[in-house]
Amino acid sequence: MDNHTIKTVFKEYIHPLDAKVIQKMIDYAQIDKYVKKLDVLTFVNTFIYAQLKGLDNLKRISDTIKRKKTVQRLVGIESISKSQLSRKNREIPPEIFQTILHHLIQKLHQILGPKMADKALGALHLIDSSTISMCLSQYEWADFRDTKSGVKMHTSIIFCDGISYPNKLILTPARPADETQLDALIVPDKNVLHVFDRGYFNFTKFATYCANGIRFVTRIKTNTLVHIIEELAVDPSSPITRHAVVKIGKMKHPVQLVETVDSEGNEIRIICNDAKVNAREISDLYRNRWQIELFFKWVKQHLVIKKWYGKSENAVYNQLYIAMITFCLTLLMKVKLGYRGTLLEMLNWIRDDWTKPMAMFISEVFKEPDRSSSGRRRPEHERIFEETLAQYEIGDVFHLDDLLYDPII
Repeated sequence: MDNHTIKTVFKEYIHPLDAKVIQKMIDYAQIDKYVKKLDVLTFVNTFIYAQLKGLDNLKRISDTIKRKKTVQRLVGIESISKSQLSRKNREIPPEIFQTILHHLIQKLHQILGPKMADKALGALHLIDSSTISMCLSQYEWADFRDTKSGVKMHTSIIFCDGISYPNKLILTPARPADETQLDALIVPDKNVLHVFDRGYFNFTKFATYCANGIRFVTRIKTNTLVHIIEELAVDPSSPITRHAVVKIGKMKHPVQLVETVDSEGNEIRIICNDAKVNAREISDLYRNRWQIELFFKWVKQHLVIKKWYGKSENAVYNQLYIAMITFCLTLLMKVKLGYRGTLLEMLNWIRDDWTKPMAMFISEVFKEPDRSSSGRRRPEHERIFEETLAQYEIGDVFHLDDLLYDPII
């Protein structure tokens, strides 16, 4: 019998997690040594389901399991209390979910990597961070400012052919500056081109990257000291206002400087340490940095990370990692099926049909429209009137005196 006939959408959805691999990791760490009911695999399935269905608190998760037989079969338990969920969320070390996320990212690399190999500029890695604010009185371990707390998602994403997916994710309290995590997000691969903004500006790091052949594109600050080595020609029809070879600050390695303007007319100064990339490409590469902002926006809007399941550091980090695991699983399903719609549409299909057999799900996702519409058709009498009027205006009116002429036909 075809596996698609008996396997449900959710089972296929979580299949890339590789339960056997996760179980070996759990056994090695002895996390479930004395656990009788809520083991880590059950916890993972439960909270991925919660992410899919938008269950934003532990009470809703507990009540849903208690009421719905389909969910009970999914997670393998008939009931679980809010306090048990909370305790497990605090106890599991975030490194477990960090490893699971890394495993899924490697699967995405294997599937999407060949597409990037054809790119002339190599893989494009976009680096940035996003802060999620929290209440200071309840999350003192993540103090950010005098009045609030927060956590930062230091992230590098790979962008290729309109697809974005995480390459690395580092979670910290919001207080440390972005540049403290830059080295950890950089990939020591000469085929990778890194793009990041002014928050990561650091002369020492830039000099090291140049010496090690690590390519990057970034925006410099307005007060950056620039030493001109050579002015280069600029195409007057392009948005580039200046192109030069320069040295910045005390750096010994020359870089390309490109000046252009944004959509609001503000000047932007961009540098690139790859001499093979032309000025227009440098400008376009930096504009692609906006894709990581869209990535953060998507995650915050469509996954459960605005309301927290717990107040401890472990609980918060576990929730963020599971949210990113859900993102990767959704993208893997979309790529596997060859679905050409948006990632949100794929997520909604899975949310609505998670209990259906895969065969039925595939037939519904790729079902042709029952009827086709040609749109609002223009009334025939309007066309006849306009043609008659055009004939009249050019003097072609003799046929109007013909008694056999019927304008309705």
